This record gives sequence, structure tokens and C-alpha cells, in this order.
Amino acid sequence: MVRERPLSGRTAIASLHQRPGRSLAIAACVGLAAILGGASADGAEPTSSSSLRVCSDPDNMPFSNETGEGFENKLAELVAQRLDARLEYSWFPEATGYVPNTTGREACDLVMGYAQGTGLIEDTNPYYYTSYVLIYREDDASLEGIERLSDPRLKGKRIGFFARTPPASILAMQGLVGDAKPFEIHADESASKAAMTMIAEVTSGKLDAGLLWGPVGGYYAQRTDVPLKLVPLVKENAGPSTIYGITMGVRPNEPQWKHKINKLIAENQGEINVILQGYNVPLLDDKGNLITAAAAER
Repeated sequence: MVRERPLSGRTAIASLHQRPGRSLAIAACVGLAAILGGASADGAEPTSSSSLRVCSDPDNMPFSNETGEGFENKLAELVAQRLDARLEYSWFPEATGYVPNTTGREACDLVMGYAQGTGLIEDTNPYYYTSYVLIYREDDASLEGIERLSDPRLKGKRIGFFARTPPASILAMQGLVGDAKPFEIHADESASKAAMTMIAEVTSGKLDAGLLWGPVGGYYAQRTDVPLKLVPLVKENAGPSTIYGITMGVRPNEPQWKHKINKLIAENQGEINVILQGYNVPLLDDKGNLITAAAAER
């Protein structure tokens, strides 16, 4: 069974989940593999201990932007600080498929958000787990307490979703697609803009609910005038996984560098969690249980 991937952000794997076409996803993955993989043909570690080169999208909140407002920007700053290194960015818009303008050693040392287990590039240990979320208005009593997409109360509801994502497959399995509204992300449109459109339709009542990747849904749901309920989809018992571990992407054949980043993640997990929760990212443990704010800091 092919495991579908999350609508996660601006990395290669993020492109795989965000974009409607698989061909663009493949191009993105090949591009990022070239950025990272091509840099270590001789198995060398990062060439400069005084700088940390990070590949990032200049306009893809809440993950990153060119002015450093995203949570991946803040995480990159934390990593650079702990390494006593100067943070440098290589900007690659996710919409381009992450095909690099530069190659070889001058590209990057890290990609800050990369779905675990793709095998396309080397990944670190996960530094957070999260899931897709169901979003609806707090004043909609008909959906109060809903936990999974198989709940019969969703029958006849107008639900927004992104095509070719795990929730889309589950909606189809439950016979809910007929009343739902599919969203596509066009080549000239950011994932953030499409997510904001969906949330606006939920707040206005045009949609009864929306399905979004957790970090995106959490960030934009808390920026509305209408109170919204955010339900992490952690109790789905059929269909593709809705829960993913997110790692940092590193070049292959650099075990010492990977070990250094894994050690840094472990030693700074509490601070990492605080940064993520500051953006309302739904955090889970490795068993899919929600992490409370108090537990996240430990």
C-alpha cells in the first residue's frame, strides 16, 4: 500500500503533499536530493564550522519566510546558536518544486522540515510529531466532540479538503466526498493562501468544516475573529496515516553531522516544543497522544 504524505510545508516532502500533481512532487524530491545529496560525494562533513546553511522557502508561513517569522526560521536560529554558527539561507520557493539554483557544497547543510522515512535524503530523528486536523466553528454544536472522520454526524456536511492527501482518501472511504469541496493549490499560489481561503469559508459558514495539515491549520485557525475548534485526527482507524514525524533533512554519508544534529535535538527538545507551540502546532508523542503545554516544556 502506498503511504500518502502530509501537506506539510516547503520542503521536498512538503511539496509532495501540497501539490496536486505527482510529477511536480517527483521534481521537488529530485531537486532537494540534488541540493543535499550532491554536496557529499566524497563523504565529507560540512565544510565550515562558522556557518550553518539552511534551505528554506522565502514565503511559506507558518514554516518560513524571508524575514525570519516562521517557526522553522526560529528553529534554524536555535540550531545555529547551539552550534555557535552563523545562520545563512539558500532560498528556494516551494512552488518551483525546490529545484536548486545552486548545487554542490554551496547549497545547504539542513532542511528544517522533512517527513520521516521517505528514503530520498537522509533524515534525523523526528523533532516533532503532528497530524492532520479537522477545523470547525466552536458554535457548531452538531460537531461537538467529534474525533474521527467516520463519525456519522459528518454525513451531509460540507467539508473542505485538499486533493491527494490522506484525509481526502479517508473522506472517499466514508462516502463523504459528494458533499465535500476539494481545494487545489495552483502553480502560482502558495499553500498558505489556499489554507486561508478554506478557513475563511469555515468561519463564514460556507463550509461546515475543513481538513488541513496540523501546523498550517493551527496557525491560521488562531488568527480569525470567529472562534474555531481544532481536532487533531489521531484516532483514525482506517485508511492512510494522518500522523507524521517531522525531521531535519541532511546529506547522506555524513554520519558525524547527523549524530551532532540528533544530539542537539535531544538536548533542546523542550525549547523546540515551546517554539512550535508558540505557532499553535498540534504536538503529539511518538504514539500519537497529544502533548500538553506543560509536558512539552519538559
